[in-house]
Amino acid sequence: MLQEISGYDWDDGNCQKCQKHGVSIEEIETLFSSKVWISPDINHSQLEERFLAVGKSTKGKYIFVAFTLREKEEEIFIRPISARYMHEKEVLRYEENIT
Repeated sequence: MLQEISGYDWDDGNCQKCQKHGVSIEEIETLFSSKVWISPDINHSQLEERFLAVGKSTKGKYIFVAFTLREKEEEIFIRPISARYMHEKEVLRYEENIT
């Protein structure tokens, strides 16, 4: 899925919402360039297909990101919807399942 991505779709709305929990745009973008676990977000996919991504930023912080994919001019972009740092239990679960 990620090999087809052309970039990121940012605007004032999702920038503010994603940074609300202290996660920078840079950290969100680096998450997708590392070992990331992605699953469908079944509970929030009524109007568009949404996904959940968890992984580690290049700064070594564990991040949870909700996102969707947007097509613009025949290219696919990741549009982050919200982001936050993972809680300790989530980090432990991630480490158990990824490694």
